[in-house]
Amino acid sequence: MEKESKDNQKALYHVPALLNESIEGLRVLSSGIYVDVTFGGGGHSREILNRLGENGRLLGFDQDEDAVANIIPDNRFTFVRSNFRYLKNFLRYHDIDQVDGVIADLGVSSHHFDDSFRGFSFRFSGELDMRMNRGASLNAADILNEYQVEKLADVFYKWGELKNARRIASSVVEYRSKKKIEKTDDFLEIISPFTRRDKEKKILAQAFQALRIEVNGEMDALTEMLMQALDVLKPGGRLSVISYHSLEDRLVKNFFRT
Repeated sequence: MEKESKDNQKALYHVPALLNESIEGLRVLSSGIYVDVTFGGGGHSREILNRLGENGRLLGFDQDEDAVANIIPDNRFTFVRSNFRYLKNFLRYHDIDQVDGVIADLGVSSHHFDDSFRGFSFRFSGELDMRMNRGASLNAADILNEYQVEKLADVFYKWGELKNARRIASSVVEYRSKKKIEKTDDFLEIISPFTRRDKEKKILAQAFQALRIEVNGEMDALTEMLMQALDVLKPGGRLSVISYHSLEDRLVKNFFRT
């Protein structure tokens, strides 16, 4: 793997989890059309291309500009720099009505967690950004500085599953009345009184997760993508989804049950 950098070198992404299992689930057809809606470092896409014949086709979606460095030089591959919530629009743009399979690896990459400039992790001091698409207007600091207490509490409760959501929200409002919230360290100072030593990392992770989900509209985007994937799959087509945190997992499982 190439070392992460801020130049044009390839960005460091995690080795895809359940790579073989998820690709096997697609049952890749030699001449099929497939979509990797979470391209990232291209691990799943490369494995799909290994199984496609010369007439097969693969589209890879990613809204993060860092993923551009990992574009695969293969004439069967098309990169789409977009949120996967626009799946149908871009398939239509590329003259594709139906596909044989869609794969989504919903986990946040180590590339994002390890980049202190992005603010995804409580492990590093950095700007409170958390935007997957850095062209988007809303970042994590905006939420903490601008949301009313009720809306903040809703974010922490719904997306972080934090029991002290209301108290945390009130502390955010109190803190920002004295000082603008800009850094991950500022947020840690607010959250730390609500942690216990035995669950400190878990609670911090939940709080950061809540902000990230709100910044990126992740749950709404996931719902839209799943519905659109169902529409574009051919009869007998396959949808392979790898989910991690409980919110994603419940949403995906409920979708497959209905």
